[in-house]
Amino acid sequence: MKPWYEDFFENYAKAYDKEEFTKGTTGECDFIEKEINHDKTAKILDVGCGTGRHSIELVKRGYEVTGIDLSEAQLRRAKEKASALSLEIQFKKHDARMPHFADRFDLVIMLCEGGFPLMETDEMNFQILQNAALALKPEGKLIFTTLNGLFPLFHSVRDFLAAEKAEGVATYRDNTFDLMTFRDQNITEFVDDSGNKRSLVCNERYYVPPEITWLLKSINFKRIDIFGAKLGAFSRNDALTTEDYEMLVIAEK
Repeated sequence: MKPWYEDFFENYAKAYDKEEFTKGTTGECDFIEKEINHDKTAKILDVGCGTGRHSIELVKRGYEVTGIDLSEAQLRRAKEKASALSLEIQFKKHDARMPHFADRFDLVIMLCEGGFPLMETDEMNFQILQNAALALKPEGKLIFTTLNGLFPLFHSVRDFLAAEKAEGVATYRDNTFDLMTFRDQNITEFVDDSGNKRSLVCNERYYVPPEITWLLKSINFKRIDIFGAKLGAFSRNDALTTEDYEMLVIAEK
């Protein structure tokens, strides 16, 4: 039996691009450019690249980007979009839990839960961070977003997701948040790219800032900054609060 995230993304690419959380690409790439001082020589790895929205936008701006993902459907969609724009981008199928590159990239990005908090165990999630770190050059930088564990301590995840619901995209119900594991289990309902109605039991891990800091320090990142993640408007000026559903993490070797 496939893990839920493999099953979900097996035939969910065109529909994925309609999700509300995919609409902030331009602003998010503005932030990424600023973080690397608009250095066009920077080599970038997009982990969990999905349908390639950040990779494509960054290549349009003149950067060299490699995108990896576990989903063939998402990668196929990414390649179609890049081809339509006559862009040369390396999109590769790869499991982020397995070592992929070493000392090759100036920047690694993992945005919009690009694999990291979706795995079945904390050990698997940590493997993704380890391999992202391994892919970086000695002075490299990692930028990623992940679920903010402070949010469900003060809010209902179920109510938040219900309020965010839009027509024609995935919906979530029967959320249960486990305080012992900081995992939210829910039933995700969606219509795949073939028009089939699907329902999956999904499980995602929420993290609190000290956990993220400890994990990154344990793999030799020297500076770790954590902020609130605003859709399409990442900023170092947004202190993380209990109101932020996601956190933005910037780690430097």
